[in-house]
Amino acid sequence: MIGEDPSESEDWQRLQAVRREHEDELLSLPNVVGLGIGLRKRRGRPTGELALVVIVSRKVPSAELAPEERIPSEIEGVLIDVQEMGEIRPQAEAGA
Repeated sequence: MIGEDPSESEDWQRLQAVRREHEDELLSLPNVVGLGIGLRKRRGRPTGELALVVIVSRKVPSAELAPEERIPSEIEGVLIDVQEMGEIRPQAEAGA
């Protein structure tokens, strides 16, 4: 509902628990640079479904990855959305 804090919902709590439980495993996969919780996207548009968001520097076709390197489409019934961010680089400090 509008005005509700999403972090208090059962779905949000479940997503947080799955994220904590699988964080090390997911962050060890190739190109994975971060994890979050957000709305799942399909073809760049939000679907309205909450998902565990796995942020990658670049998406790689599954055929180019070994089975143990692939990000699953769901974990413990929680949807996974892989979103490409590009390479993360530190910004130069001001005045440097």
